[in-house]
Amino acid sequence: MNTPASAAPTPPHAAGEPVRHSRAKGEPRFPDGPQADPAGSHFERRIRSFQPRRSRVTAGQADALQRLWPQWGLDIDGQRVLDLTELFGNGRPVVLEIGFGMGEATARMAAADPDTNILAVDVHTPGQGNLLALADRGGLTNVRVANGDAIILLREMLTPDSLDGLRVYFPDPWPKKRHHKRRLIQPEFLTLAAARLRPGALVHCATDWEPYAEQMLDVLSAHPAFENTRPGGGYAPRPAFRPLTRFEGQGLDKGHVVNDLLFRRVPHGSGQSAQDPAPHPGRG
Repeated sequence: MNTPASAAPTPPHAAGEPVRHSRAKGEPRFPDGPQADPAGSHFERRIRSFQPRRSRVTAGQADALQRLWPQWGLDIDGQRVLDLTELFGNGRPVVLEIGFGMGEATARMAAADPDTNILAVDVHTPGQGNLLALADRGGLTNVRVANGDAIILLREMLTPDSLDGLRVYFPDPWPKKRHHKRRLIQPEFLTLAAARLRPGALVHCATDWEPYAEQMLDVLSAHPAFENTRPGGGYAPRPAFRPLTRFEGQGLDKGHVVNDLLFRRVPHGSGQSAQDPAPHPGRG
């Protein structure tokens, strides 16, 4: 990217050092990178399951965002329908991952299964940059990073039967009772997800917050579009394809219990149909 003639040269940074940008009011943090609010005011205001975290970005993450976002990133603006074959450059199966943190587990899964494309969604700018950097260093061409609200992505930008899997690892548990309505795994969310998942697609959730695990198990077991892959029901052992993350390992060392849930999308006609579950309110 060319530096404007009027701009002062930027001093070099070590790869792990945070970057502090001085920019005019209203100027994007990364002009060629993810936008702060890609959907803007085009859609209804509602209770959300996430809170954007605008923590410091290292020089390496900033470099990855500037270089790789135009090629491997997309903003969830809700204004177009994605052609996933065009997005990834091939017709391989696509798994949607919602909330990837710093992206280490995502990159490891992508490297271990290059024949599966991963569409990874988060709103954490340092994590987006870190995952792009990991993909770049690992030569991973099967990862795309989406910035924004996964609900808008599912409802407005993906077509029926377009996904071969859904991963939700360690979502915010919203532990206070008055905040439970903010939890992502709810019946309405599952109905929306079911409309985008092909029959046989795997839904894989994991959490270290036991009350949330119980809620996940209850709502997934009750939903007609999904069936538990665990004989007799209940939680599943951690599958080998989900890496043990540093965060998870620290929790296990403290005695935390991690529960995995593996459910499968049932064939159409056995449960929820593949049609849109509701009209698209709030489109401007």
